[in-house]
Amino acid sequence: MKLLATATALCLGLACSGALAEPTEKDAIAMAERGAALIKAKGKDEMMKRINAKDPDFVQGELYVDLRDVKTGIVLAHPYNPSIVGKDLTDVPDANGKKYRREIIELAAAKGKGWVDYQYKNPTNGKIEPKTTYILLVDGVVLEAGIYKK
Repeated sequence: MKLLATATALCLGLACSGALAEPTEKDAIAMAERGAALIKAKGKDEMMKRINAKDPDFVQGELYVDLRDVKTGIVLAHPYNPSIVGKDLTDVPDANGKKYRREIIELAAAKGKGWVDYQYKNPTNGKIEPKTTYILLVDGVVLEAGIYKK
């Protein structure tokens, strides 16, 4: 009984401490910036390997980084949807008809960073949900880390 009480207290403590909190915009920015630092230190190929391997620094449930070539729009790495890697989906719209990938590329080329809103499948529940993604241009590739808006 004492073990059960301890386990229950631990679970409640984790829930109350924010361990189960939804990711924030700050979390998305921090993840993209970690990716930029890795690219600058070890190169794009290493970043692609880390994303595809679902490295916990870059893949945390519904918050993850994917990578796109800024000139071609080709997806270079995606932890949850490997079938789109190597493809140019620039003009494929979201569920509402928005060509958000084109917007991502244009914003990255013009400003180097910023936010883009669109609809996307949440990997944790399989539902199409509103998402906002922080984009960061580094060495010719766009790091994308987004959060779902509940």
